[in-house]
Amino acid sequence: MYKPNFNKRFIFKFKHFSNKRYSLFSVLGKEVLVGTLSVATLSHAKAEGISTDVSKVTTDSAMQKKAYELDEVQVTASRAPLTLSQQARMVTVLGREDIIAAPVQSVNDLLKYAVGVDVRQRGPLGAQTDVGIRGGNYEQVTILLNGININDPQTGHNAFDFPVGLSEIERIEVLEGPAGRAYGTSSLLGAINIVTKIPSKSSMSVNVKGGSYGYWQAGTRANLANGLWNNSFSASYSKSDGYQRSKSGKLNSDYSGGKFFYQGVYNDGLWKVNWHCGMSTKGFGSNTFYSAYSDEQYERTLKTYTAVQAENIEGKFHIRPSIYWNRNFDKWELFHQNPSAYPYNYHRTDVYGVNLNGYFDWKLGRTGFGAELRNEDLVSGNLGEKLQTPKHIHGTDRNYEYGLNRTNVQFVIEHNILLDKFTMSLGAIAVKNSWSEMHMQVYPSVDAGYSIDKHWKLYASYNSSLRMPSATELYYNSKGFNANHNLKPEELSALELGAKYQSRSFWSNVSVYYNRMKNLIDWVIDTKSDSPVLTTTNFGRINSVGVELNSYLDFQELLPSQNVLKKLQVSYAYANQEQAKYDGIVSQYVLEYLRHKIVADLRFNVWKKMDVNVIYRFQKRNGRYASGYDVVNKVYVFSKYSPYSVVDARISWAEKLYTFYCEANNILSHRYVDFGRLKQPGLWVNFGVSLNMNL
Repeated sequence: MYKPNFNKRFIFKFKHFSNKRYSLFSVLGKEVLVGTLSVATLSHAKAEGISTDVSKVTTDSAMQKKAYELDEVQVTASRAPLTLSQQARMVTVLGREDIIAAPVQSVNDLLKYAVGVDVRQRGPLGAQTDVGIRGGNYEQVTILLNGININDPQTGHNAFDFPVGLSEIERIEVLEGPAGRAYGTSSLLGAINIVTKIPSKSSMSVNVKGGSYGYWQAGTRANLANGLWNNSFSASYSKSDGYQRSKSGKLNSDYSGGKFFYQGVYNDGLWKVNWHCGMSTKGFGSNTFYSAYSDEQYERTLKTYTAVQAENIEGKFHIRPSIYWNRNFDKWELFHQNPSAYPYNYHRTDVYGVNLNGYFDWKLGRTGFGAELRNEDLVSGNLGEKLQTPKHIHGTDRNYEYGLNRTNVQFVIEHNILLDKFTMSLGAIAVKNSWSEMHMQVYPSVDAGYSIDKHWKLYASYNSSLRMPSATELYYNSKGFNANHNLKPEELSALELGAKYQSRSFWSNVSVYYNRMKNLIDWVIDTKSDSPVLTTTNFGRINSVGVELNSYLDFQELLPSQNVLKKLQVSYAYANQEQAKYDGIVSQYVLEYLRHKIVADLRFNVWKKMDVNVIYRFQKRNGRYASGYDVVNKVYVFSKYSPYSVVDARISWAEKLYTFYCEANNILSHRYVDFGRLKQPGLWVNFGVSLNMNL
């Protein structure tokens, strides 16, 4: 991405992203300073004023003009929109250019390059991946599709079953740290929003790739633009034999799945309406993902997503209502195709939501507000309370005999004080959930930023939030598992201090955070117990301290006379928790956080239109896992996680109508583990081609 010119005091319009108000941080209200946390050369944007008259910009070159136009990508992070230079928080934005250049096959893989994100992969191709932020786990992050919350109350294990592939994604936005005021419950440690693209012109694209372990993928998309209307359709299918087999010789890491997505936009200049509907279906061999009793586990999921959003473009009083319905179906087999050995687990969830956000200006600043009503309904073969009227499980001779229904209500108020170099945003969210016996709880937050000059900015924030337990944490009882239905909601408050520096060719950010966590939920084993078993429990209090450093160098700006080196980015994250009093406790997630993570990205040109992107990643995880069982002494054997390094690369030749590429993951062929004993595949190579044309 091009870097902004800080010698001029303008705000510039990113035409391709402008008016994308379904973006997470636009739906929720306030503009954010966008930084480059990932080594995938993330977008960095800064706005210095309020004017959006691009015609007033004068430039010395075509490159500078393009840099100006790219400079105002509207990404927002609370209830009322503010200019990017007025906002104190950092957002990672993986733009379209970054997605194309990265050697990845799924959103899960792409997020590995964001230094503050912990991607614990059980299987490749996004089969099953737990994604956490700043030492948190997969249940503590809000996942959104075009600004709509798509979290599943059953479990967060399959949260990344998106109905869109990488070729349909415009950008991915990642906000680190608790933000209950902006995102409501479940955003205990951050939010990840997938923003899909709708080209302004009618177009069509096709992509095909294939490679190691019998992997192949094919997809297509078409966009039809006509006056005030724009409609986009996409579909894809992928399959792999997997990289290993069970002890009996059967495939146990195979994968197959399809995606379909439709979205539309109507814009008459007064109102803008967006809608989408999509479906994701997949089946995958889950090895020993969830239990050590069988290495022939299998899981199949089917998810559908529907949403309608609107907003008024004109007027002093702005409102943004939305309504959505998400349905998730999950079938899990402890022994694949053998229900007599152990009955299959069936779950179905329906999530209905309606929310309203708005803001207005007056003499004392800008005030934003919001309200949401969200109902979560689960029916299951083994999770929840006993149903009075069982419901039939389609395609089987069984019934859903258990279930859980809860409604969450939240109200938000926020006010923004805007001065020349100083801004402050303060507000609170009030939350009440029908499942919990707690009264309505209020969680405050405040963000402040001060611009020293055109290069330096200081910021500080205090945010708080909470999370309700998932149905799996509350009710899953099986071999080796003992859930606790009396769990309390998790609560967290966080303080963050940071500084940012940016110039035409160099950008850097350093931040220090302190998280005070209460009632964190996890599956744990007490190794001092005579009969250790995984049990869900609330930890008392855990305090966490972390540091993140991100630096980015644009060689094309620094050394414009050379055409080989393009960009270099290096990022580092460190975290440490106070957990001495939990000696003897083996945690599945809470105590198994990333202590060190380093990501380095170098992008360069080899010859003509041949580009290469090389990414190095180092990780050191805290914690232990059960690596075996001592039959003689009848005790589990525990091992510490070993640090590992991974090198990925992508080489491509891009023309206007087509692109050829080769991707190589884990070039060093290191059989590392992200979770327990589940070794990841060695070297994985793919070849692909994509075709793009205007209609």
